[in-house]
Amino acid sequence: MTSSSSSTMILGLQLGNGYGAHGSAWRAAGVNPANYTDFDAQVRYAQAAERGKFAFLFLPDFLAYKADGVQEAPMLTLEPMLTLAAIARATERIGLVATGSTTFNEPYNLARQFKALDVMSHGRAGWNAVTTSDPGSAANFGQEIAPRPQRYQRAHETIQITQALWGSWQQDAWIRDTANARFVDPEKIEAINLQGRYVASRGPLPIPPSEQGQPVVFSAGGGANGLEIAGRYASAVIGAAFTIEDARAQREAVRDAACKAGRNPDEVKFIAGVMPAIAATKRAALDRRVTLGDQAAPALVPYLGSMLGLTLDASQIDEPLRPAQLAMARPSPFDPRSPKALEVAREGWTLRDILAHGVIDYHPTPVGPASVTADHMQEWFEAGACDGFWVSIDVYEDGIDTFVDDVVPLLQERGLFHDDYEGTTLRDHLGAPAQYGLDTRLANPAE
Repeated sequence: MTSSSSSTMILGLQLGNGYGAHGSAWRAAGVNPANYTDFDAQVRYAQAAERGKFAFLFLPDFLAYKADGVQEAPMLTLEPMLTLAAIARATERIGLVATGSTTFNEPYNLARQFKALDVMSHGRAGWNAVTTSDPGSAANFGQEIAPRPQRYQRAHETIQITQALWGSWQQDAWIRDTANARFVDPEKIEAINLQGRYVASRGPLPIPPSEQGQPVVFSAGGGANGLEIAGRYASAVIGAAFTIEDARAQREAVRDAACKAGRNPDEVKFIAGVMPAIAATKRAALDRRVTLGDQAAPALVPYLGSMLGLTLDASQIDEPLRPAQLAMARPSPFDPRSPKALEVAREGWTLRDILAHGVIDYHPTPVGPASVTADHMQEWFEAGACDGFWVSIDVYEDGIDTFVDDVVPLLQERGLFHDDYEGTTLRDHLGAPAQYGLDTRLANPAE
């Protein structure tokens, strides 16, 4: 059995729209429905995660308006870099990871923004480098989505040129010699003059190193192309898996990709997702989710039926599956969440409660007291399924504090999570090796 490369897990917190990971969090009791534009709320949630010694905040991004009808708020922050700039000034240790598209940004813009955030935060910035495949996003830039090979070639060029720009102001270039009126050593701030097929930059970037040198690269892409990006450049991979076996396979694939790129596989951490539903009892946790999903649940019943190979409609939502339906039910081979949905259905819950178990959520949903979430995380971590978790909290306003106050102490008591930060930078938190500029092990930059 493959064990994790560290004795303690890494925790990240998904941070989105100011409400929570659940689409109806904006309507939850105690939540200010105006939090969509309240950066003070984002700062407050970041501070709560830092109190829990989380390694990083993770801000997904999407370059087009996307919401489920009129009932749900957009799921993402107004703009990830500006959000993290506000958070950087009100936190001290927690890492700040933002998603930035390699498809609709130029390397110089990415290099400048992320390194400025890194300097501002004293070495806590990370870049989740992703391609963009959504036609609506492309339309916002007056473009169409390019074929996959072209998008990923551009991604390789963009990451390499960005890292070269980060290193173009050498680490000892900033002299600050007032007596001799020498601000910098000009020989140590050099143009990079890199020309790829899709992007290019002359440089240099006029930003000195941060306490960690330069930002840490994250990856969240899948498939062979995504694995190559992760294996060559990433220090952490944001994953999505619904079983230990699937997570372990994804983690091993990432580690194999790192080996093929000439890197130590321990340099790349695989971070699995979890969406906990926490309350004093399982019934109370389900009731919390039922209340959050009261508007959306009826419309999800047909999809639940497709997961189970059944024809279902909302008329049965407050009843369990009938014996004849259970006998016919089969997990869909097209949805990896289906076996869990069938397992929950066989326990006799109503369809509404089955949905409240999170069987259609994007990540596994442990339901019940804090110990249930801690048990889930311990089982996955000790099975070598991941190096840590990115935690998606249903409602930030009370949910982050609940996780920090109830789950984190259990993980600490079990020796699975650190009691305090061991370092000051994101690179420290991840155990990532030092890097400044391009990774010298990777040949042929921008090719």
